[in-house]
Amino acid sequence: MVITMALMADMQQILRQLVSDTPGIGGAATVSSDGLVLASVLPVGSDEDHVSAMGAALLTLGERSVRELQLGSIEQVLVKGQGGYFVIVRVDDEVMLEAMTGSEAKLGMVLLGMKRAVEELTRQTPVARVIASPIDRARMVR
Repeated sequence: MVITMALMADMQQILRQLVSDTPGIGGAATVSSDGLVLASVLPVGSDEDHVSAMGAALLTLGERSVRELQLGSIEQVLVKGQGGYFVIVRVDDEVMLEAMTGSEAKLGMVLLGMKRAVEELTRQTPVARVIASPIDRARMVR
């Protein structure tokens, strides 16, 4: 399946709603498991490729950690810094949702907003079929 401009617009709208409706979230992105940006709403000056690659690397490390520690399957990766949080949750096997917050963010509200965005992404967009293969990703229309 080819990622169309319409699908990208749908994902973009879901991210805009997440950022505008969830206090403290300053940016969000949907990213393939190999770090390819699908859609993003990031603060001005952010490098979406850098942000998405960091998220993919962190999720991979988190998956390896929970597997080796026999903790089941990963649900989220949470990095807390003095300036806020970087939260990553899985949408499906191939897509993740990343969110960046400020230090004032209420983590419970952030996670709730992200849960709703994941539900919307899986309901409104055929995310599970969007990233079918590397060949399909190469045909992506931006």
